[in-house]
Amino acid sequence: MTRLALNHITKQYPAVVANDGVSLVVQPGEIHAVLGENGAGKSTLMKVIYGVIRPDAGSIAWNGQPVTIASPAMARQMGIGMVFQHFSLFDTLTVAENIALGLPSGTRIDELERRIADTAAQYGLDLEPQRHVHTLSVGECQRVEIVRALLGKPQLLILDEPTSVLTPQAVGKLFDTLRQLAAEGCSILYISHKLDEIRSLCHTCTVMRGGKVTGVCDPRVETEASLSRLMIGAEPPAIDHQEKQAGSAVLSVRRLSLPRAHPFATELTDISFDVHAGEILGVAGISGNGQQELLAVLSGEDTRAPAATVALDDAAIGRRSAAWRRAQGLAFVPEERLGRGAVPELTLAQNILLSHQGSSVVSRGFIRQRATVQLAAGIIKRFNVKAAGPGAIASSLSGGNLQKYIIGREVARQPRVLLVAQPTWGVDVGAAAQIRTELLALRDAGCAVLVISEELDELFEIADRLVVIAKGKVSPPIKTSEADLNLIGRWMSGLWPSDHNATQSREPMHD
Repeated sequence: MTRLALNHITKQYPAVVANDGVSLVVQPGEIHAVLGENGAGKSTLMKVIYGVIRPDAGSIAWNGQPVTIASPAMARQMGIGMVFQHFSLFDTLTVAENIALGLPSGTRIDELERRIADTAAQYGLDLEPQRHVHTLSVGECQRVEIVRALLGKPQLLILDEPTSVLTPQAVGKLFDTLRQLAAEGCSILYISHKLDEIRSLCHTCTVMRGGKVTGVCDPRVETEASLSRLMIGAEPPAIDHQEKQAGSAVLSVRRLSLPRAHPFATELTDISFDVHAGEILGVAGISGNGQQELLAVLSGEDTRAPAATVALDDAAIGRRSAAWRRAQGLAFVPEERLGRGAVPELTLAQNILLSHQGSSVVSRGFIRQRATVQLAAGIIKRFNVKAAGPGAIASSLSGGNLQKYIIGREVARQPRVLLVAQPTWGVDVGAAAQIRTELLALRDAGCAVLVISEELDELFEIADRLVVIAKGKVSPPIKTSEADLNLIGRWMSGLWPSDHNATQSREPMHD
């Protein structure tokens, strides 16, 4: 008996038809990929299945019976679990309290905490049930969502970009778990832009483009190039990363140590490195090892650091505000898109003002509305953002399209220093190639770029040098051309030469 059958599902919004007569069949024990570029309608379709939104037309059959899925609560009762790309967690509640919201009212928190810890350990997802969500990194929030879904022992598990912030080892363990679940009869709908994952994990692949199904294939007999052609109509452009001589150090960190801002934060210990003009410095590491804390210090969100520990052009800026640093040419792309990278309720044009506050869009204290709209329109066109236009509300964009817009907004400032976290998280292969090309173009124009990413392949593709952050400490730098995955993997466990910080703090760092 077929587990799930969608028949001609249609969902239309004022500016776009998100799903246009989509049909999809999932069998028991099948791992079924849904592949498509950003804005193709994948996430909308998953929300229809999970009862988050109601389709305008079409029908759904569950275990052979016609159903109307009225809400996520009903979906969970039927045996459908979902891990969203954008998380649905309450910041002020603990991990266990968030998970308890979807469980019967009599659930005991202490017993639930034990279940969470056991499930997290079983699947290699490091998680502390008593931590408050506002203290978690994006990667840790994703672990909460995955564990929450697995606790329900679903008949159908929907995973929307589940591995985007997991380590290769954790991905391998998750895949083992998914294969075991499938062998036990659980069906899995798997959304990912990582073509190698789809080829190694999934039995069937439905390809979507522009809200329609354009094909169904067995990904195990396809190549990454053929899957890319099915998805975007072409192979992604090759990244042209050529070595070049970097300039002087623009952003420097010297012997930075910082205590925890809250009990669950990561303490930073004796961190030193430089970012040079005309280079990309990549920062690798497992989520939750101090990336958030380091970026907060560098961006000016956390001004507790001693002034001399962070320098811009040799000027001590550790106590300077984020606004002051932006005025000096520093740009920042946080890992959280909605809420920090963009205000969900504002338009794309209005979101320009989060980082563009110079004379081009603000004159004598007044916002130049036409200039703001024109700038937003230019970013939408340049970065191929699928949106209704500058007046589109930020929350109406798909995750990948919003990411392209936020990065485009910062690139358009032509910054001297760019700090960017997880630049291609959740974007399709074509958009990822474009973002990486733009980062390399910034580097070639003399910008000092620091990229924090848990995509090791991405760092090897665009970074000139690499460092690794583990348990609040940073490794020695190494030229990307001299590194390999095994070395970086060892360093991600903190296993690097022990005399690094002492040596680096005495001498400037040169290639």
